[in-house]
Amino acid sequence: MKKYVLIACLFLWPFTQIYAQQVKGGVFEMIGGESNPLIGANVVQLKTLNGTTTDAEGHFNLNLERKAPQKLVVSYVSYQTDTINLNETGYGHVHITLNKLKDLDEVEVVSRKSGSHSLRTETRGITSINEGELQKAACCNLSESFENSASVDVSYADAVTGAKQIQLLGLAGLYTQMLTENIPNLRGLAVPYRLGYVPGTWMESIQVSKGTSSVVNGYEAMAGQINIEYKKPDEKDKFFLNLYGSQMGKVEGNLNIRFKLNEKWSTAILAHAEYFGIKHDNNDDSFLDDPLIEQLNLFNRWKYKGDNLRMQFGIQYLKENRKGGQMDFNPEEPHDAENGYGVGVKTDRYLGFLKIGYILRNRANSSIGFQNQVVYHDVISFYGLNNYNANQFSYYGNLMFQSYINDTRHQYTTGVSFALDDYNQQLNDTTWIRNEHVSGAFFQYTYSNYKSLNLIAGVRLDYNNLFGWLFTPRLHAKYNINEHNMLRLSLGRGFRTANVIAENTSILATSKQIVFTKELNIESSWNFGLTYTAYIDIGVKELSITTDFFHTRFNNQVIMDREENPFIVYIYNLDGKSYSNSIQVEAQYEPVNRFELKLAFRYNDVKTTIGGELKEKPFVSKYIGLLSASYQTNLKKWQFDLNVQVNGDQRLPYTGFNPEPYQRPERSPVYAILNTQITKYFKRWDVYIGGENLTNYRQDHPILQANEPFGDYFDSSIVWGPISGIKVYLGIRFTIRK
Repeated sequence: MKKYVLIACLFLWPFTQIYAQQVKGGVFEMIGGESNPLIGANVVQLKTLNGTTTDAEGHFNLNLERKAPQKLVVSYVSYQTDTINLNETGYGHVHITLNKLKDLDEVEVVSRKSGSHSLRTETRGITSINEGELQKAACCNLSESFENSASVDVSYADAVTGAKQIQLLGLAGLYTQMLTENIPNLRGLAVPYRLGYVPGTWMESIQVSKGTSSVVNGYEAMAGQINIEYKKPDEKDKFFLNLYGSQMGKVEGNLNIRFKLNEKWSTAILAHAEYFGIKHDNNDDSFLDDPLIEQLNLFNRWKYKGDNLRMQFGIQYLKENRKGGQMDFNPEEPHDAENGYGVGVKTDRYLGFLKIGYILRNRANSSIGFQNQVVYHDVISFYGLNNYNANQFSYYGNLMFQSYINDTRHQYTTGVSFALDDYNQQLNDTTWIRNEHVSGAFFQYTYSNYKSLNLIAGVRLDYNNLFGWLFTPRLHAKYNINEHNMLRLSLGRGFRTANVIAENTSILATSKQIVFTKELNIESSWNFGLTYTAYIDIGVKELSITTDFFHTRFNNQVIMDREENPFIVYIYNLDGKSYSNSIQVEAQYEPVNRFELKLAFRYNDVKTTIGGELKEKPFVSKYIGLLSASYQTNLKKWQFDLNVQVNGDQRLPYTGFNPEPYQRPERSPVYAILNTQITKYFKRWDVYIGGENLTNYRQDHPILQANEPFGDYFDSSIVWGPISGIKVYLGIRFTIRK
């Protein structure tokens, strides 16, 4: 016992040499002869980074560094800073009163906020895409929100359903965790068409981070994380209307209304409706270039903001009917060979969420939060002769406590979570029922010395009823070399349960059979990332250059092997290596006032063991180049936006065993896409006109054996480029602000 006491004393001795004295006190202001507390005032020991902030009562508690001056520097916005000599006042309860600064004449600073920017103060490398950036394009939904993003790629999953998918770090969007307001969402059955479930006009901002993310949100962020912030009931515009139409016949309307009921309660209604009912076949392959879509999306949310209690809750309903296939297919008749090849997907989705937060009165920077979400997703679909019907019930709950250790340089978040996914899927005559529930606990420590070093270290331990215990460590660090140069590092582990059929519905739009060779294990990987950012002053402007490298290595991955047999897709666990290397360089600069310029280049090296051989992963561009330019005239009367993206070649799945007419080359060609938009601003009205794919580049013959869709070699999933040609659109926005 004495040995352990001695070890503990030796361990604690250095800390007793650093912190030798504790001081308590309060910071106040005088109003009408009465002393009122100042909440959140900064109290810092002179010539150190050792500090804290006052709580809801104006009180503070600080351990002083022994070798530093025994003086406190006390500051608060719009108050005169004061320095307290503790050798004179003593170390008891120190009562500090700050005086207000004299009012200054109003100074107005006018500047154009960048639409997309890296969050400079964040430990993790996060790129924020705000509303201004989203309005640089039509942005009908989430899939069109990344046109100016150098990190996120969006492409079609197949040539008949219109499903779109994203890629991050050269990996499929399956490995990127999707959040809505920091709650995991758009998972499972929602994956194939989820990018179309988020209207562009609903979004306040999007945060994109590469690599593993915070352990607070679970273990599923393997390649990155995308968080969507919706417009809030107590912020932004009171009334917003957006109407959109394209020359191809797509029309949509968006309506956002918010109501402030009183000082604490507010509510908002977000509505979206779209209709695309005109058939197009510009490549004369007898198939629709784009599916016909009808969608209704409604969202009602509420917010309560009390002194200490905060609460948000809401409900959302989505109904979508998607029809594709051959031009002469009649969806009202039976889907059989005599009626031609057709695709139909009917979706009903219900969502409810509740978030409660309580700010502790007697401890600064401390709070309790409880997140809840319930989702029911139902889909009835057919792809040619394949019938796929499924439903999903999911619950997510996350109870968190946030506070600090000793002082606010050392903060932590800890809590417990529970997730339930109940799937019922039927493909033709085969039924899959899966009930998966995960209970977990996490602890995340955050350190900041307010100057050069920020650190986030987290661990979580989960029990999955299907796969047992899962341990997830993650580390993020940011080091400011100086005010113009910074380094970021990330390292962590991730897991994911594959939903093979729901996440690969493009395979259903082929003649291939799906064969599971063995029971699938949970997918797991490690991710490492290093980012260097330099800010270079050129005159009064600042050029930012960011270079990053990310490596992802899979311990296990579910492999879709379509290259061993022309008629079968084999599904099995990884047997060998699978990895992704991604290198990106991005530069942003404003060469003249109100003219933003972005240049980016990314190189991908992604390989997977398929059929016992390590191969380049199909459908991944070897490189991507991006040029984005935006100019806004003085007084914001006009805005001109231009986007050019060069897509490198991709390896295509092997089709050499097909008859010659149904073969495809080993690699796709290099191609470029040009998009532009012009916006005219009025007091409450905005009018915009734009064009997408103005080079009119289209993939030739995207469907194999389109002339015999029920033949042995029919395949609509080998898509590497645009299917539709030029799209021209026109829209108006009407806004009533605060």
